[in-house]
Amino acid sequence: MRHIISILLENEAGALSRVAGLFSARAYNIESLTVAATEDPSLSRMTIVTTGTDRIVEQITKQLNKLIDVVKLLELTDGPYIEREMMLIKVKAATMAQREDVKRLADIFAGNIIDVTSATFTIELTCSGDKLDSFIESLAEHKIIETVRSGVSGIARGEKSLHI
Repeated sequence: MRHIISILLENEAGALSRVAGLFSARAYNIESLTVAATEDPSLSRMTIVTTGTDRIVEQITKQLNKLIDVVKLLELTDGPYIEREMMLIKVKAATMAQREDVKRLADIFAGNIIDVTSATFTIELTCSGDKLDSFIESLAEHKIIETVRSGVSGIARGEKSLHI
């Protein structure tokens, strides 16, 4: 089962390494990892996507809570949440037919064409990972030159929040 864990941690050198080391030492896989400073420059918010049974994820969260850098932790998949991922994708679009088709697909998926050359379009999409995967599949007839994905960012819906 897929789990999204959101962590508030001290914004200090080595904090990311200690969290990643915990996963590595126990042979748990991190599917996605995003981290950045919060509105409080002394804190960072880290979002980790992993898979495993409820028991395994419970072990992970207990071990994470023991780390000195971790201030607070929330498993987003325990309740309603919103997740988004950003993707930049460069697609070959040299002919007029290719350009029209790629533009049509970008419009359908609410993407923004952010760079145009005589042979390529670079498109930005921000949505769920499943929708990004669907967009890539829809481009099957086109040559994808390069893809960059940010990893998941998530936040709990409603009153539930991760703050100190």
